[in-house]
Amino acid sequence: MAKRKGSAVLARVLGALALVTLIAGGWVWWHLRHWQPTREEYPLQGVEIGAMDGPIDWGTIKGIGANFAYIDASASASARDPRFTENLRGALKAGMQVGALHRYDPCQPADAQAANFVTTVPRDPKLLPPAVELDTTAEGCLVAVSDAKVESELMTFLNQVETHTGRPTILKLTETFEDTYGVAARIDRNLWLVSDRFQPDYAGRHWTMWTANKHLANEVGETDLRWVVVRP
Repeated sequence: MAKRKGSAVLARVLGALALVTLIAGGWVWWHLRHWQPTREEYPLQGVEIGAMDGPIDWGTIKGIGANFAYIDASASASARDPRFTENLRGALKAGMQVGALHRYDPCQPADAQAANFVTTVPRDPKLLPPAVELDTTAEGCLVAVSDAKVESELMTFLNQVETHTGRPTILKLTETFEDTYGVAARIDRNLWLVSDRFQPDYAGRHWTMWTANKHLANEVGETDLRWVVVRP
């Protein structure tokens, strides 16, 4: 009898602990999805927007506190974001600062990728500096690409894009790409790093921009926002 009672008590304790764990996990999940850095620390905050985010109400984006937007424009040698022009016009009409982003593909020639970007993005001095996302490595290329080739091709891309825009390019550098190639120490450009909730330090030097929450829940739409801040 005592043994049965002890088992019942243990079951209730374990059940209570499971409930507490579930509640705590739910709170952490909710907090992470709604968390934004404070305005006292980072007065300038904004978003990265692309076709994956669906139709955008730019007035609402601005209303929730976005001072600027980087808009996905092109990728690799020929891909273009189908909503780039629409998003660019909408953001500018809303009175936001706007920049364009290219997703770099180390498997494709730099010349072709630069041509894709410059024929997609207008030459406009009012735009923010262009950004290039460095995430995909050459590991999956059909033809082997050396680390040295990745870096030299990347420099070719940057030079051609910067000739078009007249502005130095920002490197949106993921931890995976940096761990593979270590470009932060060798390419002198402002850095845009990615790390949910906690300030990133994987580049080994100061960053200019930070994607602080890749999954920000919001009132703009059903999809999460990629929330970005600028270091003061």
